[in-house]
Amino acid sequence: MKKDIFEKMEILADSAKYDVSCSSSGSDNNYKTGQIGATHKSGICHTFTADGRCVSLLKVLLTNYCIYDCVYCINRKSNEIKRAAFAPRELADITINFYKRNYIEGLFLSSGIIDSEDHTSNLILRALKILRYEYHFNGYIHVKLIPGTDEKIIEQIVALANRVSSNIELPSDKSLKLLAPNKTKESVLQPLKYARDISLEKDTKPIGMSTQLIVGATPESDKDILKLSSVLYDKALLKRVYYSAYIPVNDDKNLPAIVTKPPLLREHRLYQADWLLRFYDFSWDEIVDDRNPNLDEDVDPKTFWALNNLQFFPMEINKASKDELLRIPGIGVRGVFKILKARRFKSLDFGDLRKLKISLKRARYFITCKGKYQKDTPLEQDKIKTALLSSKINTKVNQPSLFDLQYSSITGEL
Repeated sequence: MKKDIFEKMEILADSAKYDVSCSSSGSDNNYKTGQIGATHKSGICHTFTADGRCVSLLKVLLTNYCIYDCVYCINRKSNEIKRAAFAPRELADITINFYKRNYIEGLFLSSGIIDSEDHTSNLILRALKILRYEYHFNGYIHVKLIPGTDEKIIEQIVALANRVSSNIELPSDKSLKLLAPNKTKESVLQPLKYARDISLEKDTKPIGMSTQLIVGATPESDKDILKLSSVLYDKALLKRVYYSAYIPVNDDKNLPAIVTKPPLLREHRLYQADWLLRFYDFSWDEIVDDRNPNLDEDVDPKTFWALNNLQFFPMEINKASKDELLRIPGIGVRGVFKILKARRFKSLDFGDLRKLKISLKRARYFITCKGKYQKDTPLEQDKIKTALLSSKINTKVNQPSLFDLQYSSITGEL
C-alpha cells in the first residue's frame, strides 16, 4: 500500500533522530534580504545557539531503506522496521512549505543507501537543486555525504550545501570491520577529503564539515577517541566532531546489552575535552595518556588535567601569562581577559577576583593571590579532589539532565 506524505515524515524523521552531527552554526551568503532564506552570520541556526537557545531544523532521512547492515544501526537492512522513501520533489516541497510557515529554519538531510551510493547521492542532489534553483531557497542546508560516492556528485552537493558531514561512527578500523563491514575509515573520510580539496582547488571559503563518533558501543578508550579527533582537526578535515552516547537499539552479541544505559556523562566529558582541544590549545596527549586513558567522570577535563599536573600549580594570579591563566580550572576565556585587564591597575587578591565575578569554586585550589594560598586544603591530588566533590553534595553528579549536558557542551563551560 502506498504511504502518504505524513506517514513517510513520521517514519523518516524518527529514523534520523540518532544522528547528532549537526550543530549551532549560522551561515553567511550574498543573497539579498527579502529573498527566501536569506541569511547572515547570526541568522539561520540549528539545534542550539551558543547561548543555549533551541532553534528548529528539519532533520530527516531521504530514505531509511539501506543496503548496509551496520550492527549498531536501527536502519540496518536485516531489521524488520517500517520503511519509507521520499521522492526528491516531495522532500523539497515539505522543506519549503515548513519554512514558509516558520516551522523550521533549515534542513539537515541524511539517508540510508538505496540501490547504490551514487544513486542515493543523485537523489539528494536532485532535491537540493529543486530547493536552490526552482524555489530559490537560500537557507541553511546540511547534507550527510554518502561514503563511496563519485567525486563529481560530491562536488555538486558541496556547491549547494552550507555544511556537509560523513559519520565515522566507530573510532577504530577493528570496530568498523566488526560492526560495519560495508565501511572503512578511509571510505568514510574520502567524501570529506573531496570536499576539502574542492575548496582548495577553487580557492573558496572551506565548507564546514563534521562527523559523529559513537561512544560506548565498542571498547575504545577516551584516549583513542580524542587522538582521532585531534588528527582530523589537524588535517583540516573537520570543523566539529560530535560525540554520541550509544543508545542500544539492536540486540547483538558484539554490542552492549539492550538494557545498557547510554553513557551520557562520558559523552559530556568528551565534549568538554574537545573544547579544550579547539579553544584552549591543549593537545590530546595532555588530557589523556597511557596512565590515564579515560577521562574522570567526576571532574571536568581541565580539572582532571590540573590534578594530574600539580607541578604547574599553584599559579600566581598576578604573574601568570594568558596561556597559563587559561589552564586554571574554573577560569574561562572571559575570566582571563577580566584578570589581564584588572591587574594592569593593581595587584589582585581573592576579594578582587570575587568582585570581577571570577568563580573560585575550583580555581582557588590552583592559584595564589599576592603569594597567598587558600588555607583549607593542601596542594595534594586526593585532598583537592575530595574537596571539589564534597562541594557537589546537593548536585546529581552521576547523571545530569540532558539539557545541562548539551548546553555546557556547546558553551564550553570549563
